[in-house]
Amino acid sequence: MTDKERSKLLEQMLQLEQEIQIDKCKSDYELFAKHNIKIVNKLGEQVPFTHNDIQAVINDTVKKLQADGKPVRIIILKARQEGVSTNEQGRMIYNTTTKPNRTGLIVAHEAPATAKIFDKARYMYNNLPSHSKPLTRASNARELIFDVPTNYNGKDKGLNSKISIQVAGDVGIGRGDTLYYVHLSEFAFWPSPEGKEPKKQLSGILQAVPKIPETEVIIESTANGFNDFKELWDDAVAGRSEWTPLFFPWHAHSEYHMPCTEDEYAKLIDDLPPDRREYVAKIKDLYSLTNAQIKWYLWTLKNDCNNDTRMMKQENPSMPEEAFISTGSPVFDNEKVQARIEELRIKYAKQPPKRGRFSFEWGNPEYYDFVKDDSIKWINDPNGFITIYEEPQPNFPYVIGGDTKGEGRDKYAGVVINNHTNNRAAVLHMQSSNSKPYSWQMYCLGKYYNNALIGVEMNFNTAPIEELSRLKYPRQYLRQQYDTYAKDYQKKFGWKTDGNTRPLIIDNEIILIENHIYLFNDIAMLEECLTFVYDNNNRPDAMSGKHDDILMSDMIGNEIRKQQSYEKGSHKPINKNKLEKLPDDCQEDYWKADETVKKRLAERWNLY
Repeated sequence: MTDKERSKLLEQMLQLEQEIQIDKCKSDYELFAKHNIKIVNKLGEQVPFTHNDIQAVINDTVKKLQADGKPVRIIILKARQEGVSTNEQGRMIYNTTTKPNRTGLIVAHEAPATAKIFDKARYMYNNLPSHSKPLTRASNARELIFDVPTNYNGKDKGLNSKISIQVAGDVGIGRGDTLYYVHLSEFAFWPSPEGKEPKKQLSGILQAVPKIPETEVIIESTANGFNDFKELWDDAVAGRSEWTPLFFPWHAHSEYHMPCTEDEYAKLIDDLPPDRREYVAKIKDLYSLTNAQIKWYLWTLKNDCNNDTRMMKQENPSMPEEAFISTGSPVFDNEKVQARIEELRIKYAKQPPKRGRFSFEWGNPEYYDFVKDDSIKWINDPNGFITIYEEPQPNFPYVIGGDTKGEGRDKYAGVVINNHTNNRAAVLHMQSSNSKPYSWQMYCLGKYYNNALIGVEMNFNTAPIEELSRLKYPRQYLRQQYDTYAKDYQKKFGWKTDGNTRPLIIDNEIILIENHIYLFNDIAMLEECLTFVYDNNNRPDAMSGKHDDILMSDMIGNEIRKQQSYEKGSHKPINKNKLEKLPDDCQEDYWKADETVKKRLAERWNLY
């Protein structure tokens, strides 16, 4: 073989290798980005687009959803400047320049932001190598059309694909197109005119997206209080929608660190006020952060966020909950609550609590006459409505506070408290069209927890109290009620929330959360604390559209503890039938007595 022939063969091999590489890139976004896309880094340099850890997680999530045969629907809660938006433009360029008949849409909260994102896409296209750059029919401020140019006489075929941009604010966004790739940026900041709220705008966009695995809709945003983005995020996290939630805290970004010696770190910590020092220690331990990361965090807090911790947490959150800074005035110490939620998330990821419900048998199933106590059984069920954090301890006293459906509350709730330790042992939270299933589960729950004292709120629905009485549950909370006919106070079952008791139980809950946050184990209850705020009239209440079912149950349970023993082995229930056979003055003496005297009277009168 001559040198000329050898040179020609080598040239052909290189060309073949290049063609193989081009074909591989067309079917692999990461390869395409690395070999074809150029970006400008934070130093102002043009560099190949190699993905950071955060971008890699997004891309892997897309692959997994597509492999599972699911349309790609991802919602991203993020810190600032982590490369999420850049990655989405890379994906948009890849998809629309390698596939025919595909339309991508970019929407952001305001015109300058939308244009800035679109400029990234246009820069990527303009710097594609010639072998990967399709024909362009138009390139203007609102769209890139990859198709045969007007008056084109060449042999190449156009793709009939395009990327277009629109600004948020209208429910008609995307109408008229079939959209395959949608990037919705800073969704939490979208304008919300009446009748055109962000969720309605989103609904309109989604109508244009086929429900097939090839389609991608990515919502990404920093947080902005409790709004439509927060609701979409909560639904995704709770599994109430098909959106896949991805959270990227500031410490997930490898660039967010600054060189820091041990001496420098010690001085940084010493200079902090006690509450901030405690918070830094908490997140450093939770996420195994380095001194260099903490230095970056404190520098950014001081210089970029004017030492405003609320702004820092919104812009650069360490955990999802702290990103959504309440726009109202929080009743509870939200920083403590958020830290506890994150602590529990990490704990339950390794060892989730027991979840399920109770089954039982009726004495006569035809009449639902009474529950056979020895038939009560716990059933493990991942979709159950009871979560157990502490199994009942032998001879320990327990109380259960309950909140019924009413005035905007959409679920029945109950919280079990260990009355000796004050630890929250279990939570019931269930949807039901009527109160009886709730009452029956409360009966079983009370029996399970050593015949716990049960106090159910009676303001909106007394049916659970009446059902527990019919089933002869042995221990219900008793309140005093003045009888205008008898001109005397009567003992009545159930807790009543009114103008006197409501401030009291809220104040007690504030003190408990402030000083003993470790007693609370239910994430849903703690999330209700985050949205319990002072309204415009300075009245503590759940934010509009939010709920406080579990929180109110906890408050009630915390208050009724006075009618249950605090000591182990002293909570044995009395036989109410025996008590009711005693003279009226004896019954009155018993109910007015404290727990110590009650125990003495019960023993003297053989009420057990």
